[in-house]
Amino acid sequence: MKQRNVMPQKINIRGVYFDNVTKDEAFERVKELIRDDSKVSVMYTPNSEIVQCCIDDESMYSVINSADLIIPDGIGVVYASKILGTPLKQKVAGVETADLIAEYASKTGDGIFIFGGGKATSERPCVARLAADKLCEKYPGLVISGVRDGYFSDADNQSIADEINASGAKILFVCLGAPKQEKWIYDNRDKLKVSFAAGLGGSVDVFAGTVKRAPDFFVKTNLEWFYRLIKQPTRAGRMMNLPRFLFGTVIHKNRGHEG
Repeated sequence: MKQRNVMPQKINIRGVYFDNVTKDEAFERVKELIRDDSKVSVMYTPNSEIVQCCIDDESMYSVINSADLIIPDGIGVVYASKILGTPLKQKVAGVETADLIAEYASKTGDGIFIFGGGKATSERPCVARLAADKLCEKYPGLVISGVRDGYFSDADNQSIADEINASGAKILFVCLGAPKQEKWIYDNRDKLKVSFAAGLGGSVDVFAGTVKRAPDFFVKTNLEWFYRLIKQPTRAGRMMNLPRFLFGTVIHKNRGHEG
């Protein structure tokens, strides 16, 4: 008798329903979604900043919660889950999950379209092309069906969807930064013919080598945010969303809210 797949438990963190999964469990779920050709499945990777965005703009809840898989890409979300008494298993980084997807696709032959990142310059191709080339070097056999930079207007949405569909890609990496990428997928989901689309933010820059991910020490000690702050002091304003989010979660909990 064929065993049924067990759907991950959902954990309500300030109104965003995260899947309570480990990294391995998240990847197993991703593979199921990629293999399901009946619809466009979606994965979002919110951190505490994105949850705070939902709190500040309630229209974002329907966007984020529309995803088939929502993984906690930020230690702040994991801390908040513990504050609320509904602990998530662990942080699941979007860039690491995307890397596993690329490795998987190199074995299955599923094509990937990379949408996002900086434009081409006189010195180098667009960031999405750089990312594609680096991933193909890392995973021989990987099929990159197409790439496109992240500069466009709303009038371009249909032509972008047409370009993605014409490429034959089964997997779509949308790397426009949050919440732009989530809104784009949400608004254009019905136009797409891919099996799986994921909002992956700065992953394209990491894959391209234009931005370096934090060393293992910072990743393993959950201080990746601190490393980014050291490297990019201009992020200080954005980083204030983390203590704001956690402090707000404590107040939220003390007022007797459940999620």
